[in-house]
Amino acid sequence: MSLHRRPLRVLAMPVALAVSAAAAACSPGGSEARVEPPPAPPTDVAGFCAALHKELPETVGGLARTRTEPESDLTASWGGSAIVLRCGIAKPPQMLDPKQEGVHVNDVAWLLEKTGDGGFRFTTGMRLAYTEVRVDKEHATDAGMLVGLSTAIAATVPEGIASY
Repeated sequence: MSLHRRPLRVLAMPVALAVSAAAAACSPGGSEARVEPPPAPPTDVAGFCAALHKELPETVGGLARTRTEPESDLTASWGGSAIVLRCGIAKPPQMLDPKQEGVHVNDVAWLLEKTGDGGFRFTTGMRLAYTEVRVDKEHATDAGMLVGLSTAIAATVPEGIASY
């Protein structure tokens, strides 16, 4: 069953780790991040992403927002490349796997995947634009970062099932 048709399970451990690790995530990872924007999404999706870009918090996980190269309304980063956001990505195939783990934060469902380098990838589901957040290994224990991001996403990207 697709994540788009059912709510994600709430995982308590990442949220508990966020409380204990929030202070550890204060060192910046650099002043700029190379972030490749996703291929041009449909016009309505690009509009949601532009609105999200304006609402994103200045700090995430204790890290300051940094410039992305190339600059795009589809990307953002904090602490250099420590935390990287891409909006308007294609639907991840993992969304179809009912065994995938996820969390709900501030009314936003997130698919949770551990990456090969020890970091995490969080991808929104049940929204009209898919948004991906990659977190490096050093900052991967701070799931509290999803609070501010979820608030911005809930305010700018409507609920629904993206069709791209």
